Amino acid sequence: MIIIRIIFILLFLFQSAVELRQVKANTASAVPEKKETASLLYDEMQLDGKVNFTAFRQAVSGYYRITQRRREVLTLIDFSRPSTECRLFVFDMKERKLLLSSVVAHGRNSGENYATSFSNEDGSYKSSLGFYLTDATYNGKHGYSLTLDGLEEGINDHARRRAIVVHGASYADPSFIGKGGGRLGRSLGCPAVPSKMCRPLIDAIKDGSVMYIYAATPDYVAQSKILKAARRVVRESITPYKLRYRMIS
Repeated sequence: MIIIRIIFILLFLFQSAVELRQVKANTASAVPEKKETASLLYDEMQLDGKVNFTAFRQAVSGYYRITQRRREVLTLIDFSRPSTECRLFVFDMKERKLLLSSVVAHGRNSGENYATSFSNEDGSYKSSLGFYLTDATYNGKHGYSLTLDGLEEGINDHARRRAIVVHGASYADPSFIGKGGGRLGRSLGCPAVPSKMCRPLIDAIKDGSVMYIYAATPDYVAQSKILKAARRVVRESITPYKLRYRMIS
């Protein structure tokens, strides 16, 4: 009886080990945005000293959760930085490289040199945080422009009706900083970029890529269902095996 029991325990442990490896593999494919993977991408793209790691990690986390994306391109706008610094970054997630970076303007009611206040409301003239999908291009009053769809209810899902788009603007050019009191000009809520950057940027990210607008705002992280879902997948994949291990021991 003792030998049979030992054999049974060994078989059970072997099966659990196999299943755990499978869960890890599935989790890696479904959520490759765990901190270790974000760290690997960060190192491969040589982003140290260029890009805020926390912002990058959150952007990568959401990128892999957004199944509607149609392009392997990720844009990060880091509003924890001042408008006078490069704070828009475009990453090629397939080739694992930084494609381009630029200054970018924020909404006029979001702050002066730093964007510190955000809104999803019509007429707020503030920027909105969170994850977006890029859509089609068009030529409007600002010239070549790119429509955006906010993916987070109550956070940025009014983007289209607010006409929040990527466009070029003279006030978003670094040459404006001396005229603007030590900052870029500000938009009505759009991520406006220097006119000379407009077309190459839009062409790099149009037609279904992910954009993430970040700020060091705990309220957003607490509300974001996309970031919560990414964390939940990892926890739910690991927890059952912890429970089973406790039961057999």
